Amino acid sequence: MSWYLKVLKDYVNFQGRARRKEYWMYTLISIPIVLILLWLESLIGLNGVLTGLYSLAVFLPGLGVVVRRLHDTDRSGWWVLIALAPFVGPIILLVFMCLEGNPGDNRFGSDPKLFAE
Repeated sequence: MSWYLKVLKDYVNFQGRARRKEYWMYTLISIPIVLILLWLESLIGLNGVLTGLYSLAVFLPGLGVVVRRLHDTDRSGWWVLIALAPFVGPIILLVFMCLEGNPGDNRFGSDPKLFAE
C-alpha cells in the first residue's frame, strides 16, 4: 500500500525514475479498487459514476508513474503516446513497463534501486 500512496503523493512529478516495483504495485492496487467500484455501481445503479471519478482522480498520478517508468528504461516520457497506436501500441507500452531499468545513472537521474527501501 505504501507504493500506491507514494505514487499518489508524487502525483505531478514527471521527472526522475520509477522502479518496476513502484509501477506494478500501483497498478495491482488500482485494479481491485476499480473492480470494487464497478461492483458497488452495479448494486447502486450509478452506471460508471464512481469509476469515472476514481479514474479522474488517479489520471495524473498514473501518468506520472508511467512517464517515470519510461525514464527508468532511458526513454522519453513522450513514448506514452505509443499507446494511442491501434492494437500494437498498448502492447509495446506494456513491454516497456516490464523491462528492467538501466543500471546506474542515466539522463533522467540516478538509479532508483540504489535508494531502495
